[in-house]
Amino acid sequence: MFTRKIVRIDAAKCNGCGQCVSACAEGAIALVNGKARLVKDSYCDGLGACLGECPQDAITIEVREAEAFDPDAVEEHLHKLHVPTATHESLPCGCPGTATRTLARNIGGSRTRPTEEATPSELGNWPVQLRLVPPRAPYLQGARLLISADCVPFAFADFHRTLLDDRALLIGCPKLDDAAFYREKLAQIFRENDIEFVDVVYMEVPCCFGLVHLVRQAVEESGKSIPVSLTKIGIRGEIIETRAAAGAAVG
Repeated sequence: MFTRKIVRIDAAKCNGCGQCVSACAEGAIALVNGKARLVKDSYCDGLGACLGECPQDAITIEVREAEAFDPDAVEEHLHKLHVPTATHESLPCGCPGTATRTLARNIGGSRTRPTEEATPSELGNWPVQLRLVPPRAPYLQGARLLISADCVPFAFADFHRTLLDDRALLIGCPKLDDAAFYREKLAQIFRENDIEFVDVVYMEVPCCFGLVHLVRQAVEESGKSIPVSLTKIGIRGEIIETRAAAGAAVG
């Protein structure tokens, strides 16, 4: 047994809507007698992708003794749950965000537009990958910080002009990268720099909400009061939602 972070579901608040079930990429939550239940501790990574999908605020993260997260057990569990279809094929990890899809492209466009000026880059710092960024990089002091999931710039065509303008950029993947490392590094960045505010931009797929949870935890661990806003991007490139992060300091 380990003392670690893991989800807690308040049965009194749960209305059985099931949104958290589909949001949990590891299949750690199921509906039992009309209520969401944690199936097994070892299936829960404690990242909290399910938090933002609960309309009743019935899910929180707690620290308690629990079995260690077991990716192999999760894979076996998801394999048993998986029912393949002809139109929605999931990868072995079972995450809805990894389902293969072919999206319609605009027809008639051209890769080169000789009569138009190229869109200028708004990137103002390097490196941008969170693992590589020094916690005391000069561009972080007093920064207006944009923390983006890796896939966002590929989906959102107007990323530079709409989101990146006058921001210092950090990118990472909450699903494939080391979440604990990111949380600790972000907390250090927040502690050691006077961050003006943080914009978090993430994809609509459930596992991507983990980036929001990481930032929220890092702000709390830093002891700072930092305004945080959220922008959710659809896989077809549209802005779905922009709001302040629940539980984050808002200026």
